[in-house]
Amino acid sequence: MSISQTEFGFFRGYKCWLLTLTNSNGAVARLTNFGAAVVGLEVPDRNGNNADVVLGYDTLQEYVDGNSSHGATVGRYANRIGGAEITVSGKSYKLSPNDNKVNHLHGGFFGYNKRVWTVEAMDGGEEPSVTFGYISPDGEENYPGTLKITVKFTLTNDNALVLDYTAVSDADTVINLTNHSYFNLKGAGCGDIKDHVVQINSNQYTPVNELLIPTGKLAFVTGTAFDFKTPKPVRRDMDNGMLPNGYDHNFILGEPGVMRTAAEVYEPESGRVMTVKTDKPAIQFYIGIGLNGEYGKGGAKYNKYAGLCLESQYSPDTPHQPQFPSCVYKAGQTYRFTTVYQFSVRATD
Repeated sequence: MSISQTEFGFFRGYKCWLLTLTNSNGAVARLTNFGAAVVGLEVPDRNGNNADVVLGYDTLQEYVDGNSSHGATVGRYANRIGGAEITVSGKSYKLSPNDNKVNHLHGGFFGYNKRVWTVEAMDGGEEPSVTFGYISPDGEENYPGTLKITVKFTLTNDNALVLDYTAVSDADTVINLTNHSYFNLKGAGCGDIKDHVVQINSNQYTPVNELLIPTGKLAFVTGTAFDFKTPKPVRRDMDNGMLPNGYDHNFILGEPGVMRTAAEVYEPESGRVMTVKTDKPAIQFYIGIGLNGEYGKGGAKYNKYAGLCLESQYSPDTPHQPQFPSCVYKAGQTYRFTTVYQFSVRATD
């Protein structure tokens, strides 16, 4: 077990670090305080060979220039808010319309994915961990309240990456943080994820309009392309014409604060399995529809469907949907959630 820290570069005068965590099995997580991001995650296949299963870049400048939020912590509000406006405690706030010039996405034009976080703590003990911190000032991207955030990343000895989020505001505000890692269990840059086999433990999803804003209704997944209760390849209902463009949809998990297994992904060639556990109320399944041929690690080209995201969250547009669990946190109230990405292998199909 170990942890090491090397210089990654500078952004606007702030030093950025690359931190490497290694567990007792030889699994490796690489993190940076730029965007509190996962830069790499090396886990074994069924033959014991490690591969990096997270898309990303080789240099800090590529993270600065990139627009896909690779591996980053996003907020203050992850996902979309319709009309780029919220009302908190009776007061309206105009947010950045950075999505189709109408809606607000992932915290705005300059969200947490483009901020330099502080390295609050490093622990190279039994299970190495790094804690990043960020203070989001009142009015940043026009959100109310100064928000103090920490995200702790722990690499466990059973090959799980555990993300513990905490945040407290000095004024009433909305909070919705997530991690935006793109996973390819064959290895980053090794083709697309359409043959990954996915199970999502959800009975309902949130239908959306043409701009991907929830309609406000909850729909049952049974008999639809969104039914992942039984594992199926990502491509199945794309290829049969039920959902040809693929998935960028939110699935309902339950009440916030209850830890549950939300999803499982299996990659048949490598035997790698990723199990996602969270106590957040929903999860976004996104299959990299917006990836458009940018170049990533080792010069690999990330085309459409090069990676998939499973982003634990409050549902999109929750500030306008009172039937969804509330994302409003009162002054002094602690936002606290955990998401676990657990890796294992299957010997055979």
